[in-house]
Amino acid sequence: MTQEKHLIIGASSGIAKALAKKLATNQGENLLLISRDFSQYDDEQFSNAMKISISDYSEQTISLTCEQLTSSVLEQVTQVYMCNGLLHTPEFLPEKQLANFSADQFSQTMFANALTPMLWLTHLVTKLKAKPFCKVVVFSARIGSISDNQLGGWYSYRASKSALNMMLKTAAIELKRTAKHIKLIAFHPGTTDTALSRPFQKRVAQDKLFTTEFVAQQLLDIVKRHQVDGELSYVDWQDKAIAW
Repeated sequence: MTQEKHLIIGASSGIAKALAKKLATNQGENLLLISRDFSQYDDEQFSNAMKISISDYSEQTISLTCEQLTSSVLEQVTQVYMCNGLLHTPEFLPEKQLANFSADQFSQTMFANALTPMLWLTHLVTKLKAKPFCKVVVFSARIGSISDNQLGGWYSYRASKSALNMMLKTAAIELKRTAKHIKLIAFHPGTTDTALSRPFQKRVAQDKLFTTEFVAQQLLDIVKRHQVDGELSYVDWQDKAIAW
């Protein structure tokens, strides 16, 4: 039997590395990893993993990268994890008020959190739909929920995750007709101990700050439970549905 493969995009993130460790078999020969940085993958556990290094997330790069992945390889992929995202940079933090809003921050955040995952989905979907099934997980966030917004602020990040959710919902409707074997999952990992959340961890209760290993295991359990049903699932780490 051909071994199933798992594709992890944005493989240098903390949760992505934890996922890879839990998924890897036979020195990672069941893994396809795409990242701008593979410095964390030097150990023997990943010696047989297929690693594709990219310089950026432009549409041209994404398109060329997907073309490198032959149909015979992608036909073995049963799980895809898109783990890349942007909350802050050395130049900016999430905007607490309108006075902090800027076009540049909005553009960068929207590009990373909404446009980039959709470009990957666009260029991968025609090759993935030959599988008996394939579950595609995209990292979203509860903050993308419009009805759950009680605190305001964080304009660009909220908008980017809301936009991502809408596009994934729209894609799920299309795929229900055209690629019935693909399941889309928008996943909120909670506050995880990674570089993304580090500037904000002081305000987080200890029992609400999760390790990457915990989140990775929760996600793998969620992926097992969810059926390929033509719907977008928008869930948190407990597998609880999040209101739109």
